[in-house]
Amino acid sequence: MTTKHKPDHATHWSTRSLADELETSHNFVARVWRSCGFKPHLIRTFKISNDPHFEEKLTDFVGLYLDPPDNAVVFSVDEKSSIQALDRTQPSLPIVKGRCGTMTHDYKRNGTSTLFAALDIFSGKVIAKCTKRHRHTEFLRFLKKVYKETPKDIDLHIIVDNYSTHKHKKVNAWLAKKPRVHLHFIPTSSSWLNLVERFFALITEKQLRCGVFRSVEQLENTIYTFIEKRNQKPKPFVWTKSVDEIMTKVNRARQSLLNV
Repeated sequence: MTTKHKPDHATHWSTRSLADELETSHNFVARVWRSCGFKPHLIRTFKISNDPHFEEKLTDFVGLYLDPPDNAVVFSVDEKSSIQALDRTQPSLPIVKGRCGTMTHDYKRNGTSTLFAALDIFSGKVIAKCTKRHRHTEFLRFLKKVYKETPKDIDLHIIVDNYSTHKHKKVNAWLAKKPRVHLHFIPTSSSWLNLVERFFALITEKQLRCGVFRSVEQLENTIYTFIEKRNQKPKPFVWTKSVDEIMTKVNRARQSLLNV
């Protein structure tokens, strides 16, 4: 019943609504759901890339992660835009025995910043720059920063997404003059392929989500301090999945959609 039919006036069953339908107890329904692993109230979202060259690009990226070129460094690059400098209207209460820390729901906005980050996939170190905006101008300025801070006798393979600023004509003109710099564009709707996203999740969890910032300057200083300390003892994010493993899951998902 749980998987075959939906209730008339809801998107999913609850233990009580299904119990009423079957004329049994909600405790019995709950026990059956637990034994089967059913959680009708939870939904997982998904996105399958429609890029016609998905497998070809996937092979390129997995190759960069698992078997990078000799005499080269691979950077995973992206921007985390609109990071808010939020101050709270009342002081937060610290964690104590029997109670978690608290933070008032009300906040004051003090501006935003954009974090450009280049994650060295081998060493785990991060090159970063905070800016007010995230146009092609700022992206190109950041590329030049990465270029200057890396050895001149090695190639740079830079992984980016398909954001329009990454393909601007001025960016392309600069790249044409820098033969040792190679941009690799991930497939559409495939941000999970860009390892720097994992770093953004880390800094959000460790520093930004529960932070209190009274100015953009304080926010940016906090970001720089976090990155500086992490770079002292960097820990790379290790890619483990092969192309075949990923394509097996992607093809399974595509087939499942065809069978719906």
